Amino acid sequence: MNEEKASRSRGALLGWLIFGGTTLGVVVLGLLAGSILQRRAERDVARIQIIQPVAEWEADNAKWGVNFPREFNSWEQTKQMNDNTKFGGSGFKDYLGANPRLVILFAGFGFSKEYNSPRGHYHAIEDVTATKRVNEKTPATCWTCKSPDVPRLMAQKGVAAFYSGKFLPLKPEVKNPIGCADCHDPKTMALRISRPALIEAYQKQGKDITKATHQEMRSLVCAQCHVSYYFKDKKTNYLVFPWDKGMGSDDFDKYYEKDGFSDWTHPISGVKMIKLRHPDYEVWAQGIHAFKGVSCADCHMPYKAEGGIKFTDHQIRSPLYNMANSCQVCHRWSETEIKQRVEGMQVKNREVQDITEDALVHAHLAVGDAAKLGATEAELEPVRHLLRRAQMYWDYVAANNGMGFHAPQECARTLAKSSNMAQECRLQAERLRAKHGALQELPMPDISTKEKAWAFIKPYVDAQKAREDLKKKQEETKTKVALATPEGKMP
Repeated sequence: MNEEKASRSRGALLGWLIFGGTTLGVVVLGLLAGSILQRRAERDVARIQIIQPVAEWEADNAKWGVNFPREFNSWEQTKQMNDNTKFGGSGFKDYLGANPRLVILFAGFGFSKEYNSPRGHYHAIEDVTATKRVNEKTPATCWTCKSPDVPRLMAQKGVAAFYSGKFLPLKPEVKNPIGCADCHDPKTMALRISRPALIEAYQKQGKDITKATHQEMRSLVCAQCHVSYYFKDKKTNYLVFPWDKGMGSDDFDKYYEKDGFSDWTHPISGVKMIKLRHPDYEVWAQGIHAFKGVSCADCHMPYKAEGGIKFTDHQIRSPLYNMANSCQVCHRWSETEIKQRVEGMQVKNREVQDITEDALVHAHLAVGDAAKLGATEAELEPVRHLLRRAQMYWDYVAANNGMGFHAPQECARTLAKSSNMAQECRLQAERLRAKHGALQELPMPDISTKEKAWAFIKPYVDAQKAREDLKKKQEETKTKVALATPEGKMP
């Protein structure tokens, strides 16, 4: 009897346990279903809710932010100046102060006056207007990558007319820093190319950029600005990408050999120089991430999740600030291991850059001294030509952001080629010096600070300016004579 009663009690308890468990399961499933439905609703609302239509050339990023607050709020964070990474980051860096050799390498050119690291996109206008490289002669072309106001001005004035104007008169028109309209279509929000130079570069290669995939566009919108370029001539200042033969350093060498373009004449060595500008996209294209189809945005603008919404983080920055969402999506290593791996590549690249820069500085000084000792133009021409090419190869690596990380093997090869050319140039220049009376190798000046480097190049820069001013006056006089009547009187 007792056993039967105990059995009924156990059965009743089991029944209640089953009932309770079932009830709890139903509640959990109900909550889960509710959560899923809520997140789906959030996602659907985020996809279709356009509160305020955006005009075709709307440059005010805040007006886009009404419809896309998450993206806008993350974009606003580009104003933050985090602690710098070992070789990059969003804080301020004075490149000339950190590396005075650059003053010698860029002597006579604007980059020898001031050369700072780029901060976040939020600071683009502030940084470009504050630099000492800007003056009354600066072309409007220098605004091209700094603001979404630029596509509007290009549409109003025409692309060629915009390029041919001057920088300073446009300051009241260019107010909004790099943002939404630079990369997005205001009606569909699809990624789009807003700068003509990239489209034209594609056309010269026989490619149609409108056929690019969405994943390719996640890099191409960056390639509108994070590339090397030059101004076709001083009259039109038309922006051109040197991509006709490809995007590698050897392709650039072939391009400039055929084109014959030069940015300036070096006042010490007399070399007609080329200045590359941050070829980030080109160097990335030589690396493993490009080969694997990893876009710029995958690392620098990784996805974020908020509730049930997945969106792109527009706080464009070094992946080392956000390894969990960028690096660790693919690489199953700890943050410490990732950072060691990245910095290991960069430190090695920096070491080879140092070796190459020393060789280039010595070469400029040796060529300049050979000219001072009486070497002829015929003797100097091949040496100068070699030095021009050597510095272009070095700048392909030195000017790109990432300190070689985006394509470490290609950067090492390019620097090795540059260093070899620079040493060969230096050797030939020393032979010329000896031929014209030098009894010992040219000693290096003290350029341990940028101030000392500036003081060293000043006499050369002043002398070059004096020669240019004299040449200009002679040309003006020659023009007046040509316009004069046969009797020597102006008509």
